[in-house]
Amino acid sequence: MAAAPGHGGEAAEARLRRPRRRRRGLSFYTRVLENCEDEAKFDEENGKQSPAQLLRQQSPFPVKTRSWLIGTFRMVLQKVVVEGQLEVTDTLIDDNNSAIQTSVSIEIRYQALDGTVGTWNDKEFLETPSVHSEGDGRYSLETDSLLSGHRHGSDASPGKSNQQSTERNFRRAGKGVFSAMKLGKTRPSKDEHRKQDDPAVLETEDLDRKAMRYGAGLEPDTISLASVTAVTTNVSNKRSKPDIRMEPSAGRPMDYQVSITIIEARQLVGLNMDPVVCVEVGEEKKYTSMKESTNCPYYNEYFVFDFHVPPDVMFDKIIKLSVIHSKNLLRSGTLVGSFKMDVGTVYTQPEHQFYHKWAILSDPEDLTAGLKGYLKCDIAVVGKGDNIKTPHKANETEEDDIEGNLLLPDGVPPERQWARFYIKIYRAEGLPRMNTSIMANVKKALIGENKDLVDPYVQVAFAGQKGKTSIQKSCYEPLWNEQIIFTEMFPPLCRRIKIQIRDSDKVNDVAIGTHFIDLRKVSNEGDKGFLPTFGPAWVNMYGSTRNYTLMDEHQELNEGLGEGVSFRARLLLGLAVEILDTTNPEINSSTEVQVEQATAVADNCSGKMEEFFLFGAFLEATMIDRKIGDKPINFEVTIGNYGNQVDGSSKPLLRRKKEGGDGDEEESELLQNSSEDEGGEDGELVSVSSSQPMKPLVTDRNYFHLPYLEKKPCIYIRSWWQDQRRRLYNANIMDKIADKLEEGLNDVQEMIKTEKPHPERRLRGVLEELSSGCLRFLTLADKDQHHSSRTRLDRERLKSCMRELENMAQQATALRSQVKRNTMKDKLKLVQNFLQKLRFLADEPQHTIPDVFIWMMSNNKRIAYARIPSKDILYSIVDEEMGKDCAKVKTVFLKLPGKRGFGPAGWTVQAKMEIYLWLGLNKQRKDFLSGLPCGFEEKKVPRGQNLPSFPPISLLYTKKQVFQLRAHMYQARSLFAADSSGLSDPFARVFFISQSQCTEVLNETLCPTWDQLLVFDNVELYGEAHEMRDDPPIIVIEIYDQDTVGKADFMGRTFAKPVVKMSDEQYCPPRFPPQLEYYQIYRGNATAGDLLAAFELLQIGPGGKSDLPPIDGPTELDRGPILPVPLGIRPVLSRYRVEILFWGLRDLKRVNLAQVDRPRVDIECAGKGVQSALIQNYKKNPNFSTLVKWFEVDLPENELLHPPLNIRVVDCRAFGRYTLVGSHTVSSLRRFIYRPPDKTAQHWNTAGEIVVNMEPEVPIKKMDTMVKLEANSDAVVKVDVTEEEKEKKKKKKKGGGGGGGGEEVEEEEPDESMLDWWSKYFASIETMKEQLRQQEAAAAEAEEKEEMEIGEGKTDAKLGDSPTKGSKAQAKNKDKDKDKSKAPKDDKKKKQQPAPEPPEKKNKQKIDELKVYNKELEAEFDNFEDWLHTFNLLRGKIGDNDDNATEEERIVGRFKGSMCVYKVPLPDDTAKEAGYDPTFGMFQGIPSNDPINVLVRVYIVRATDLHPADINGKADPYIAIKLGKTDIKDKENYISKQLNPVFGKSFDIEATFPMESMLTVAVYDWDLVGTDDLIGETKIDLENRFYSKHRATCGVSQTYSIHGYNTWRDPMKPSQILSKLCKEGKVDGPHFGPGGRVKVANRVFTGPTEIEDENGQKKPTDEHLALAVLRHWEDIPRAGCRLVPEHVETRPLLNPDKPGIEQGRLEMWVDMFPMDMPAPGPAIDISPRKPKKYELRVIVWNTDEVILEDDDYFTGEKSSDIFVRGWLKGQQEDKQDTDVHYHSLTGEGNFNWRYIFPFDYLMAEEKIVISKKESMFSWDETEYKIPARLTLQVWDADHFSADDFLGAIELDLNRFPRGAKTSKQCSLEMVTNEAELPMISIFKQKRVKGWWPFVARDENDELEITGKVEAELHLLTAEEAEKSPAGLARNEPDPLEKPNRPDTSFIWFLNPLKSIKYLICTRYKWLIIKIVLALLLLIMVALFLYSMPGYMVKKLLGA
Repeated sequence: MAAAPGHGGEAAEARLRRPRRRRRGLSFYTRVLENCEDEAKFDEENGKQSPAQLLRQQSPFPVKTRSWLIGTFRMVLQKVVVEGQLEVTDTLIDDNNSAIQTSVSIEIRYQALDGTVGTWNDKEFLETPSVHSEGDGRYSLETDSLLSGHRHGSDASPGKSNQQSTERNFRRAGKGVFSAMKLGKTRPSKDEHRKQDDPAVLETEDLDRKAMRYGAGLEPDTISLASVTAVTTNVSNKRSKPDIRMEPSAGRPMDYQVSITIIEARQLVGLNMDPVVCVEVGEEKKYTSMKESTNCPYYNEYFVFDFHVPPDVMFDKIIKLSVIHSKNLLRSGTLVGSFKMDVGTVYTQPEHQFYHKWAILSDPEDLTAGLKGYLKCDIAVVGKGDNIKTPHKANETEEDDIEGNLLLPDGVPPERQWARFYIKIYRAEGLPRMNTSIMANVKKALIGENKDLVDPYVQVAFAGQKGKTSIQKSCYEPLWNEQIIFTEMFPPLCRRIKIQIRDSDKVNDVAIGTHFIDLRKVSNEGDKGFLPTFGPAWVNMYGSTRNYTLMDEHQELNEGLGEGVSFRARLLLGLAVEILDTTNPEINSSTEVQVEQATAVADNCSGKMEEFFLFGAFLEATMIDRKIGDKPINFEVTIGNYGNQVDGSSKPLLRRKKEGGDGDEEESELLQNSSEDEGGEDGELVSVSSSQPMKPLVTDRNYFHLPYLEKKPCIYIRSWWQDQRRRLYNANIMDKIADKLEEGLNDVQEMIKTEKPHPERRLRGVLEELSSGCLRFLTLADKDQHHSSRTRLDRERLKSCMRELENMAQQATALRSQVKRNTMKDKLKLVQNFLQKLRFLADEPQHTIPDVFIWMMSNNKRIAYARIPSKDILYSIVDEEMGKDCAKVKTVFLKLPGKRGFGPAGWTVQAKMEIYLWLGLNKQRKDFLSGLPCGFEEKKVPRGQNLPSFPPISLLYTKKQVFQLRAHMYQARSLFAADSSGLSDPFARVFFISQSQCTEVLNETLCPTWDQLLVFDNVELYGEAHEMRDDPPIIVIEIYDQDTVGKADFMGRTFAKPVVKMSDEQYCPPRFPPQLEYYQIYRGNATAGDLLAAFELLQIGPGGKSDLPPIDGPTELDRGPILPVPLGIRPVLSRYRVEILFWGLRDLKRVNLAQVDRPRVDIECAGKGVQSALIQNYKKNPNFSTLVKWFEVDLPENELLHPPLNIRVVDCRAFGRYTLVGSHTVSSLRRFIYRPPDKTAQHWNTAGEIVVNMEPEVPIKKMDTMVKLEANSDAVVKVDVTEEEKEKKKKKKKGGGGGGGGEEVEEEEPDESMLDWWSKYFASIETMKEQLRQQEAAAAEAEEKEEMEIGEGKTDAKLGDSPTKGSKAQAKNKDKDKDKSKAPKDDKKKKQQPAPEPPEKKNKQKIDELKVYNKELEAEFDNFEDWLHTFNLLRGKIGDNDDNATEEERIVGRFKGSMCVYKVPLPDDTAKEAGYDPTFGMFQGIPSNDPINVLVRVYIVRATDLHPADINGKADPYIAIKLGKTDIKDKENYISKQLNPVFGKSFDIEATFPMESMLTVAVYDWDLVGTDDLIGETKIDLENRFYSKHRATCGVSQTYSIHGYNTWRDPMKPSQILSKLCKEGKVDGPHFGPGGRVKVANRVFTGPTEIEDENGQKKPTDEHLALAVLRHWEDIPRAGCRLVPEHVETRPLLNPDKPGIEQGRLEMWVDMFPMDMPAPGPAIDISPRKPKKYELRVIVWNTDEVILEDDDYFTGEKSSDIFVRGWLKGQQEDKQDTDVHYHSLTGEGNFNWRYIFPFDYLMAEEKIVISKKESMFSWDETEYKIPARLTLQVWDADHFSADDFLGAIELDLNRFPRGAKTSKQCSLEMVTNEAELPMISIFKQKRVKGWWPFVARDENDELEITGKVEAELHLLTAEEAEKSPAGLARNEPDPLEKPNRPDTSFIWFLNPLKSIKYLICTRYKWLIIKIVLALLLLIMVALFLYSMPGYMVKKLLGA
């Protein structure tokens, strides 16, 4: 296209708007031609249909700049469609439709979308790129020879500007912005399957420099860094980014632990059952104990399963929980119901766990049945390094809202239905010709033929079940047409269906290939979603290579583990799901897997067969591993089976079968003959799939390279696939949006990290790009809507992707306006979510074209491979749809296949290749060479010489440029420790093209500063000069560790792109000299440090090297010929002083078996350093005598470039020998840089007084407390609120006749004497839970607010229930909220603003609280490193595979100290401060480090979730404490069979710091025989706590009291502590004033001034005031910091054998008291509360309406012999039965029977405590805690058979419905509708009488009433019971009268006459008469019949 002179020939910057199609509004833009005089020549081609507008453009930024219209040209496309091609030159018209002088000439071509072509002539269509060498001098940019590969027709102007020739289709701003960016960080893979496409992440140069260059007039928002780079560096985009990750992480086994706690079951269906729970994970099964005759058993049993398998295998394992009824040794029991879910679902939950959730049990055998009960459990899955935050296990008293806490992931509806999953298996093709069995080889040996010996079948595994198709004997193209049917709940909780083609064999079946269908990718759960659906579509299977050896070492790749290294087969399959209507009686109710025939699908259902063409050119093959360097090497490229040398490359026959008809037959014939003689024009048929073998040359000691030089080999393959490109196109568009987004996000993060200005502007730019990208997708993806072969999934996915992206575009636009400086971080998280969603959507589940594999063969052995997804190299006319590596040069690193690639072997590069690939339809292949570097001639096979369309077999480059590469290697940091000393001897090796050079070796360091310039001379690059400028090849830098013997060890690798200077450019800013940048070093998948370097590539022009900027010779003579990094590049240095505080050394391990005795610390930074004093005797005193030393050093001004500081500890041995003990590298000095305090800050203004109000009397909004927690008194404030709520509840209780439920922590008015430490603890836990709940609520609310702003109010529905769902808050809301009709919304408001109730408040004393931290104290207070830091000293090399050496094992000791870095002339005022001691420099006010004696008091509260240590799944834990030489084992007090033991003990230990400062608290498992096992331990560094400014010696209580449960524990009173703190912090104060005021610095605090002693006498005191200041010490200016409150911390227990996996948690705290102070009081008693003894008396008065079971023997009348059974404790061993009320005819029974149940009860936990032996063999009794539930059952007594169970009721003594006044009012509601009824607690009421219903389930599992009981419950404490005893049954004392039972109930055989009289007289009189008459009649007939014959005979014989 060209534009003729415009308005009077003014210089116009013109931009041609590409043709736009009105219907869909597509528009395309040409690139901008700047400052063209009067002709703008765009030489571009675009593939869409057309008015072109010329725009004038103001600024060179293609982002959001204003461009105005120059003119428009419109035409009708009718003619183009007919002609196929058209050239037009026409004048443009302006807005008023009048012609202007500018004219435009355009060439337009038309190509139909379906590939049918108009009138093209063949020569034109596949036109040969011809080489033009004649120049016509029109252009200044002329070069001698030029590839004009993409000009068609005769008008190709011979000397087209090179600038344009390369610009072809890639013109999106900021697309592959590589050159100005550095490679480095890759994203951690989100998804196992996408490992191979992780792109590199790049970082741009400084924005500011560019902005200066372009004038600062731009609106900053519009600058997107990427686009800036794109413009300034003019990337021609012929290269794509290389992948950095080397090692495949899939498939490597890892440690996993699945822990499952079965708590209880409820509502199990069945009568009087004995349930057992079976827990199954994968193949392993474990069982709980059996509970007898109960429908709601309570277990609380904990199971742990350990696995060591690859993640994929782990996450597909099924967790199955089943409840089994009456299982015993002899019989397996019957299944009540089961629940299953895969491990992956649990792992994707937040915190990888479900906590206290109810699993719904269903019976797989009976689909129509509905639910079979609920099972409450915790399930957690921990991988190595995951830490699980267990919610705090306190008294779990909240009434369980089952429906609100179902064990289901978010978004799964609670009502799950049964569904059928139909997996339809149609056929397979391309199976490997193999039979791996031994038989086959024997056969081959005997018969001499290897017949088709593969017998394939397909096996499908889903949700723990497997089904398989029939076996097709010896067949490579098996046809099954079968469907496998699974019946499973929907939505299923198992995410993947595994489909495997297997080879059947008598010996063992082998997998041929495996494919997983992820159900989340083939369904959508939204309201516009769709059920899982798939295909019919082909899936490709990958696995091991096809070399048919007997033993396949990569067999497990075929099982789907790890990344497949070769194509195995394709399978045509479909998936459909049908939800079952279970009410339908015909339904087959079994869930067995079924296999049926399926209807075959049409041949073309999966797409029309098209011929695809794959072209590849190898531009470079270097870094070939030296092990394979001696044999000739070639490369083989395959796509599917095409190109594979073993299985034949072209398969025309196959094709004919598939294509079916259509006149393709002849072509296939033709294909077959083509090998002998060419088939006419089409003579290119034979694919060339591998390069010629070639001997490699040596690059250096480690690597070889192939000398391709100017001759680059090519390959091309024709293959036939169903044309489903649209799927890949859509995926590509989304991938590109995602790549761009990711690149942008990385920029933003980099900007934040390096503190560049305005990252938020960049983020706005990123969001802008995102929303325009999404909208672009909507226009593009809509094409080809009505393609016949689109499956339902294609249509549905397209719809949902379009919805999602449209939504995303709106959200991005909305977000963009909200991005502000301060909201940056949160918004970044949201944008990260977009990225994950895009990546998820872009992954296309229905495959089409298989991936391309490139194999390196040496001597015909396959060595290493690369796998390239076909979508990445797929061609499309539309730019966005094109694969990201299509027609680009890609750097590929080949890796070893399968397991060989794990670990160090996989880290070495096998080969680095520069490869160019193009894949597209054969008919579109006219420009498959367009992206290659220009300047080559094609070499073809002799046959194809005269054929224009024939692809070349090699390219001969005629152009070459000579460059010099300068690598400025400055330094590296945080490298990998490769030697046993824990250090390395690193050197770097730089590779560029086929050259390599090394830096010098620096010994014994992990942070080498090489400061060395490496010069590579005469680097020859082929291609055009300007392309080199934009897209230079990449440089590979490898870091090695030099070893004296053997080969150097590999330590890591990184990549870089040089900055290029052409010979005609100036060496001047802004691009030169280049800046040093950090490049991330990778070792396998792990990062292994950073390299600080810069690289420049300088073209050597005609003038030779003299034109290059000069290199200064070696400056320092001692370095020999080594060149230093030149001045402009090395950082600017200034003078710094580094002060080091040497405190001491701790825990030094032995070195070479000798103990460390006289250690010294050497500090080194940037070549300077200082040594500590020598510790004379490490055993006696490990602290240093001189505390502070300093040294001065020159450091870079830029803090980011600061070198690391090395700390080394050496041991001085005799005879002047030194041994290295260990070392530590401080990689960043930033946190130690001293920044003078800002005097202007508000903190410092000391004028005026600030009154801090301490009165927490005012009611505070609940939600606000969250904010105040930091500054204000947390607990005080909060307690008030909870108290208020309790108050309110109390009032309710008293007023509303037992209204309101919910538990209270204590009795009515807790009495001071009753309170103990545990009251405080439980109250605090309540508070903590409440707080967590509020945080969640607040977070949820904030999120909602955000969502409301973003999505237009879509979240309304969710708004109400999310914060309160299932929490206790709901119960409380209900109490407060009489009016049930209010929406949850109101509840929430109420929760936030409890109304003030001051009057009641005053007389109610409240429980003081402490702070319960659900983590270690260290985590809360920055490890107590406020001034004393701990540096771990490491030694020994890092293990090679991830499994063995963790950092823990390499620690050989710790150095304690600190450092301070500042620029040398310090501001004067620092030194002028009072009391400045110059010897301490910056470390003022530091305590002395002389040894000090301390009393350490360790309180152990309890442990939770211990890992079971015994076979029975329990443990017998006890505590062991070790501190220095003290070792306490509390073995005799072990707690039997308990995983959640309450220890409640304190231990006093005397210790001397610094020698004994590491406290170890361990939990051991007691064993009767053998040694005790360690369950887990935790280590606490007491010294840091002791010296910390946070004052962690003894926590500050909430209130000060001198007696009672809350006595002040510290020997120093608050006022003494306060004075001490003021003195140390040089703070003015404390000044106590009248009226309860105290002034510290300029803060005034107020508070109470009196204290009560034991006798209630009030005395004046200042302590309360002082305490108020201490609790707000952080508000004090300058000296303030948070003081540690009175607390309990929760510490994870770890076991060295299982690194990284928590073995339980321990709740504890430590107090420390220096021995030179007054002694502290006695330890607080925290011994566990003893359960209180109670007696429950239950009188069963009467029953009514009991169902009648028996039929009377005589009368058939219904009656029942009723008795009532009751028990309280868990099992039936203490059951008590009433006597029997015989023969009740109305269901009424009278008993007057008393049960007496004594029990031990823990009030705080609301549990009954029972101790009993588990079995006869148990050594000791086990303590159980069970809920207090009274069970009453009604039975029908039978004399000879077993009694019949009629019904039962279970009353939770803490919360049960009040009994009805009369039998009439007693209804089923009382059981079913518990939530609505007022609940009472027997512990509050003491005595209750009423009617309760008995219930049982009928045949349909419906609850029905089976009777009613009138009972009286009376609760007494043991003392009361002794005072007023009562007899069991009706006995003395206090006997009950005999029941007045009606006559019928007597026992008939005792008094038969009476009963007979009763029977006869009353009811059965008439019946008896009738029977007697009937009998008489019968007798008469009988007599008649008897005498008749005799009589007859007599008569006949005539007597």
